[in-house]
Amino acid sequence: MQNHITTKWKGGMLFETNSLTGTTFHINDGSKDEEHSPVTPKALMLSSLAGCSGLDVASLIDKMKLKVNDFRVETFADLTDEHPKTYSHVRVEYHFEGSELNEEKLQRCVDLSVEKYCGVMEMFRQFSELKIETIFHHKTA
Repeated sequence: MQNHITTKWKGGMLFETNSLTGTTFHINDGSKDEEHSPVTPKALMLSSLAGCSGLDVASLIDKMKLKVNDFRVETFADLTDEHPKTYSHVRVEYHFEGSELNEEKLQRCVDLSVEKYCGVMEMFRQFSELKIETIFHHKTA
């Protein structure tokens, strides 16, 4: 299956790109742009990593009928000092919050995403050292 994205220069340091679903968003070099709310390419990579794995985990939570009040994925990445600057180390944290968390099954959801399903995770493995953490926040009802 071939994916096709078009990214068009809008002048200065601003580009407009589309998603596979047809929506558009803006990319720039990190400079402030109140009109377009752009994101940087490297931040998009981290968002893609979190989104890809998060979608896997959310799907598995649904299939396993697990009770989770809140779920988020946080990514932390270190850039190399030399150009081209790439992510040398990436930590991915999976945070689950709830009063009835099944830690064993939720960890299984994370493991399946990290080890089997998430293609973006596999791409990151090619250039970065990954550290995966699962954090459970138990809340009393």
